[in-house]
Amino acid sequence: MSTKKQSFIAKLLHTNGLQHAGYLTVAKTRAKALKAFSYVVSIRRPMLFVGETSCEELCDMLINEGSINVFIVTDAVLNQLSIPAKVTDYLESKHISYHVYDGITPDPTFEVVEEGLQKSIDTKCDAIIAIGGGSVIDAAKMIAMSQGNNCKPQQLIGLFKAKKPSMPLYCVPTTAGTGSEATLGAVVSDDKTHQKALSIDPKMVPLAAAIDPTIMQGMPAHITADTGIDVLTHALESWMSANASVETDYYAASAVKSVMHNLPVVYEDGDNLKAREQMGIAAHYGGIAFNKAGLGYVHAIAHQLGAYYGIPHGRANAIVLPYVLDVNRKACQKRLTELAKKTGMVKDGKTANSDAKIAEHLIAEVRQLIATLNINPIVKGMQSSDFESIAKAAAKEVRDTYAVPIYLSKSEIKDLLTKIKQAGEDRTNKDKSNDKAA
Repeated sequence: MSTKKQSFIAKLLHTNGLQHAGYLTVAKTRAKALKAFSYVVSIRRPMLFVGETSCEELCDMLINEGSINVFIVTDAVLNQLSIPAKVTDYLESKHISYHVYDGITPDPTFEVVEEGLQKSIDTKCDAIIAIGGGSVIDAAKMIAMSQGNNCKPQQLIGLFKAKKPSMPLYCVPTTAGTGSEATLGAVVSDDKTHQKALSIDPKMVPLAAAIDPTIMQGMPAHITADTGIDVLTHALESWMSANASVETDYYAASAVKSVMHNLPVVYEDGDNLKAREQMGIAAHYGGIAFNKAGLGYVHAIAHQLGAYYGIPHGRANAIVLPYVLDVNRKACQKRLTELAKKTGMVKDGKTANSDAKIAEHLIAEVRQLIATLNINPIVKGMQSSDFESIAKAAAKEVRDTYAVPIYLSKSEIKDLLTKIKQAGEDRTNKDKSNDKAA
């Protein structure tokens, strides 16, 4: 896309240019700009390799592209578990040099990214492979883009900041969750405040990704559950987006159907490679869907719960998701009915039910899935005194970034937070009563 077009869309998306308009006018204008963005900007899709030999196929692509010195980005836990060995052993067998950086932390900060960037530069690597979950892949994106543009990662925060292509980047997701291997954005946290900063640029999309179920096989059940609900949230918010399209609907519905069927299977049996593979594909599809359609209040509020209370992102989504579905129910009634039919949540013989009942049934199915996965709804340390700040930040994230079906006031977001807090307290009291009875 031309620099002029990038600049035009970036200005449309910049809040300050609309500061004198009312809240809804600002939000709706930005939503239209986001829709223009999705049509005007060409977003490539990574070459996708799927199956037990996908890591080797990804390495072969990298080698065929001429890379001879690879920088492996991962985290310490995965490295200790020898998860990168499937890639590094194959590279060794092909006489390809590599260097491993395992310093990535959850919600990586600029300091973490800068350390990886310097190591990649020092070792004169010519390609990067990310092996890990969303935090690892996001950090690798920032390292690759910074190295390709010879700049600090802070200079890439915002829209279309990169002037040059990224370093060649390849991804091996170890969780079926974020779909970051398919998206054009990366999130980095401020070192002191831990507030999240977003970089968006089509140049950031990796060249290829490997969905290898054997890599995901050892994932603990609770992480399988948390990350799986992240996939479901991406798909549902993309489906409900005002910027949804025929294309994004296909990927979102496919992801929803796959998660509803396969997530309970891999939660109970982590060695089921077929279900693991299908969850990996669902995560990738969810990433493709929200690349263009965007997300919504679930993510906006979950991001704040993570920042304030240190709760894992997928679990935060699982806690918030049913409440936002309830809020959106009337505005999205027909859309949720369509989704329920597409994904087999209602049978043909039951389509005589009203849209209201079918939408209600879909939400009940989502609640039941979350209950089946034993996801704890308690946000430890949640304080009502934080709600004003949380609501303000969540409202701003939606206004600035997403095209949602309805816009909530700060008061409505605070009401939702109050319900979440009350549900957590009810669960705590119930657990205490059960412990006494035992």
